[in-house]
Amino acid sequence: MNFLAFAAKPETRPKTAVPLKTALWRGLTGRCPHCGEGRMFRAFLKVADRCDVCGEELHHQRADDFPAYLVIVLVGHLVVPLVLHVEMTYQPAYWIHAALFLPLTLALSLALIQPIKGAVIALQWHAGMHGFEEAKKLRGSVQAPG
Repeated sequence: MNFLAFAAKPETRPKTAVPLKTALWRGLTGRCPHCGEGRMFRAFLKVADRCDVCGEELHHQRADDFPAYLVIVLVGHLVVPLVLHVEMTYQPAYWIHAALFLPLTLALSLALIQPIKGAVIALQWHAGMHGFEEAKKLRGSVQAPG
């Protein structure tokens, strides 16, 4: 039994569907993909069970290792050409490579992991994946007049 089923759910929901671009931006900034006001993370990489502003349930997310894979690809595509350029141009000692590029790789990885995880969760939320199906049905039933 899910203990969240007993929690009170706020009824303040926007009446329009959220575009994918907006949901992804909200995820990148660590905000709730639904309202854009509540915080998505309760700790560095721990996703909140629900938005503290609109009550949107976020515990369904299944980001798993995908954000880490994306960070590895992005950081690798940034750092490896830089390493090769420095090696071909200056030919420094290996300890200089380590002193330069290990901290750079660590800093880039730590800076990118939370925004990318937020964007992956926002994408799952928008697409109605991994338990977000019910929320997507509710969003789809109250479309903007047009």
